[in-house]
Amino acid sequence: MKALIESIVASLVDYPEEIVINKTEEESKVVYHLTVHPDDVGKVIGKNGRIAKAIRTVVYASKTDGNKRIYLDIM
Repeated sequence: MKALIESIVASLVDYPEEIVINKTEEESKVVYHLTVHPDDVGKVIGKNGRIAKAIRTVVYASKTDGNKRIYLDIM
């Protein structure tokens, strides 16, 4: 899942080397925390959050962690 998120985001940003993805697992959910360079935050979020919503849709659709709910936080 980390590779999927990184490949999507890397094509959007100017500083792909500064992409950091941390994974936190709990009983019923898995949270991926995405951190990018401050100049790239707007590119990842997009106008009215459209890019972020599209990234989340792809990540949620490719769920591979069993019955756990997946969340993507963009910081």
